[in-house]
Amino acid sequence: MILKTHIANLIADLMNEVNEIFLMEYNRQIAREVRLSGTPEELRAFEYVKQTLDGFGLSTKLMFSNAYISLPGNAELRVNGTVFPCITHSMSTPTSDDGILGELVYVSKGFYADYKDIDAKGKTVLIDGLAVPGAVKIAQEMGAAAALFINAKYTHEMIVSPVWGNPTPETVNNLPKIPVVSVNHANGDAIKGILEQSDNQKTNVWLKTQVDTDWRQIPTLIAEIPGSVEPDKYVLFSGHIDSWHYGAMDNGSANATMVEVARILSKQRNKLRRSLRFAFWSGHSHGRYAGSTWYCDQNWEDLYENCVLHVNIDSVGAKGATVLSESNCMAETKDLAASVVGLLANEEYQGTRYGRAGDQSFWGTGTPSIFMGLSEQPASLDPSATAFAQLFGGGKAGGFGWWWHTTEDTLDKIDPEFLKRDCKIYVAAIVRACSEDLIPLNQAAAIQELAGYLKDYQLKVEGKLDLNKILNRITSLEKQVIDVYQLADANALSAYQIHLINDWIMELSRILVPLNYVKGSIFDHDVALKQPPIPSLAELHRLAEVEVGTNEYYMLVTLLTRRINEINFDLKRANRITEELLSNLNRAGAKVLS
Repeated sequence: MILKTHIANLIADLMNEVNEIFLMEYNRQIAREVRLSGTPEELRAFEYVKQTLDGFGLSTKLMFSNAYISLPGNAELRVNGTVFPCITHSMSTPTSDDGILGELVYVSKGFYADYKDIDAKGKTVLIDGLAVPGAVKIAQEMGAAAALFINAKYTHEMIVSPVWGNPTPETVNNLPKIPVVSVNHANGDAIKGILEQSDNQKTNVWLKTQVDTDWRQIPTLIAEIPGSVEPDKYVLFSGHIDSWHYGAMDNGSANATMVEVARILSKQRNKLRRSLRFAFWSGHSHGRYAGSTWYCDQNWEDLYENCVLHVNIDSVGAKGATVLSESNCMAETKDLAASVVGLLANEEYQGTRYGRAGDQSFWGTGTPSIFMGLSEQPASLDPSATAFAQLFGGGKAGGFGWWWHTTEDTLDKIDPEFLKRDCKIYVAAIVRACSEDLIPLNQAAAIQELAGYLKDYQLKVEGKLDLNKILNRITSLEKQVIDVYQLADANALSAYQIHLINDWIMELSRILVPLNYVKGSIFDHDVALKQPPIPSLAELHRLAEVEVGTNEYYMLVTLLTRRINEINFDLKRANRITEELLSNLNRAGAKVLS
């Protein structure tokens, strides 16, 4: 889609407005205290941001909600009597005052295959990598009594629960049930050395952890710049304020960017077609996205009906963060991301599909997303870069930096020039999303991505399950959607035609985003664990492996037939609304290309 001249000119003008002195001052003010969720220190940071936005003339609202928050306390560790410094993690189970004593066994990266021939029952498992929920879940399933992770040069604070937001009676049993601790790489090597020297003798490990997990009141700050043409429709621009330690990068630099975007765009109110809504979350680090999840639960219908795009920001502007090509996007938002990254960072954007992380709490509402982190460190063989590569971007860069989630995340890790660069990219992306006549989403790309996944799935279960009906419907939908975009490009659209197309873009998102990214109910929140594209068909992978005619085969076919019916129904709706749009546009005078 061609960018209109007046919007290109507006973006060019606004680039000169981005001020690195302001950015660094906002960053310094926010990162002057440790901001654990639900604490007075965090609230002071919220109040600073609110007062600053009030000063720009934005309408702001500071709200409070009950959240299940977990704050790690002290941790102690001894291996064969040798003391090692360690940390415990958010949502880890605390031990009794006596701690727990057991045998230590090494399970490499802690994947299912790593437990082959290892009896972990009642033992503490030693795992390479960051303390992530998936590895903790597997350790529990294998009967481990505790988990000990080996991080990088520093220990990295983590949350080890897969429960998204507050627990419910249906999800509470997914909370971790074992204590979890981490040591740094040097001490991890020393512990491995003790294991190797044990010569098949039992290696004793004793650990003791304190974790304060309870319901707390946490803040959420909402601010808005109203649009001039479609004020009810809005772009949601969000980031968390809570932090591990001082969190100058994570997430002080991102908060500073949000404030600078607010300062700049508060002076452009009459040029924004749609509203821009800012959301500052708590509970990201210590409640598994409790703040954004609560906001979604409280505003589900508003998000479904009016939110055109969710722009997220996390840990930008770091020293050495020269890789901008791999940040997260959806297929439908990739063109928008590529345009602004190419323009302002001169990088060929690749984009990375979202995993289940990072305040992406709005997929059930059908809201498309763009960005989370933006700029990363180059790939390296450093233990921290190796560990982060699987958590961030496309796994080809080195993550946010060795200081991420450590005591070392301080203001000296911020590069003012890079922070200014990243802020410019956010300004440009948001101006486009708020100002272009047509919402800048490429729905054809979303459909092509889905079609590719479905074709792969068909090949995977050939002879066991028929996906031809789905494939025919998505092929038909792709053709019609391309017709819409060609029509939009070829005609000078009236206000009525723009209205019709924008309503269709949003309605299509409400079908395609959940189809591509949500496994369960669109009103719930899937767990924070790895899931495949079109997650409702995840069991196709299991069907591909089972023998035809077995009990499991028949049950999987029954389950997947119902899931396929749901997808067919969704695609039928998508085809219908697209047919209706083309018909209405034709009646309104737009020429449909043959």
